[in-house]
Amino acid sequence: MDREDLDKQLKEHGENMNFVSSDHHKGKVKIAALALALLVIGGAGGCFFGDFKTENKNQGASSSYQLPAQEGKKLQELPAIRNTAVVQAVKEVGPAVVGITTRVYDRDIFNRRVEVGHSVGSGVIFDKKGYIVTNNHVVSGSKDVNVSLSNGTTVPGKVVGTDASTDLAVVKIEENDNLPVAQFGDSDALQVGETAIAIGNPLGLEFQGTVTVGVISALNRSLDNIDQRFKLIQTDAAINPGNSGGALVTADAKVVGINSAKIAKEGVEGMGFAIPVNSAKGIIRQLIDNGRVVRAYLGVYAADKDIAMRYGYNWDHEHGVLVMKIASRSPLSLTEIRPGDYIMAIDGKAFDTVKAMREILDNHKPGDRITLTYEHNGREEKTEVLLAAAPESNK
Repeated sequence: MDREDLDKQLKEHGENMNFVSSDHHKGKVKIAALALALLVIGGAGGCFFGDFKTENKNQGASSSYQLPAQEGKKLQELPAIRNTAVVQAVKEVGPAVVGITTRVYDRDIFNRRVEVGHSVGSGVIFDKKGYIVTNNHVVSGSKDVNVSLSNGTTVPGKVVGTDASTDLAVVKIEENDNLPVAQFGDSDALQVGETAIAIGNPLGLEFQGTVTVGVISALNRSLDNIDQRFKLIQTDAAINPGNSGGALVTADAKVVGINSAKIAKEGVEGMGFAIPVNSAKGIIRQLIDNGRVVRAYLGVYAADKDIAMRYGYNWDHEHGVLVMKIASRSPLSLTEIRPGDYIMAIDGKAFDTVKAMREILDNHKPGDRITLTYEHNGREEKTEVLLAAAPESNK
């Protein structure tokens, strides 16, 4: 091959190289364009298949995505192994548990009443007339409250009556046939170890409708650090501030207690308490009828062994309570019992503590006649007393 032929081939080869290089560059451009087109098409496809609609920024964004009917049905119908008694009880009672918000006031430097915050507790709707049971300390000092229903609405409520001695109160909202209502059970039939479900609003409405589960830990509990009128139910279901006034429920969806107190001591967990609903029923009825509880009144200021020793008195008696003072114009003032005597029994029922004596009196009503057994100057005597209604100022 001569030089002239070689130059010719090299020239043709160079043109072919330029052609390939040009095609390769154009190919990259085409691939990039295709990829961009696919991205645009893919975005549009996502909108279509997901049925996701985007509004302008002024209106915000919302989704109209709907699950197919069959899938939605699966979410509502739990398999038997998951649809436990607890789940069913919460579905039945949960809607009747509400949040109760009260305004908290204080006095400024000019002694003006100013709102300084609010407190939140729980309550249980038990009547379609709009009656709600809660704790006295949830609504104490308030006449009007806000009630947050389980459907998300908030309605005004009015405090019908309160009773500090039992820590119970009744609030009323507007009557509505569509109100969810909880059913009261029989707290006297409770067994230690059975399932206990607490429903309420711990720490406020942010955690509205919280469910905690445990067991009935004990019955007929007394707490030394509170003035209680009757025995309490103890449970290890978590009860925190804000749960007060909520429901303690059995596995058959019956409210057996109104959650009321929790031992708040460092290192103590799993000890919550509720007012037995059987003890609460009579109080609730009186609060609705009278706005307060009318109790039988004896008119005695008494001390038992523990109280006497706490204040430095020498206790030299085996049974009964020591009469410290007698209220003027009271039923007891009409008897021959005097300070320094010991009341031993009521209607033959002996007692050793002031609390036990009060529990017996609480089973009576104004107008009842009782027989007191007492000791005067070392001699045992008996006298009849006609009980009166306790004055409103009496605690």
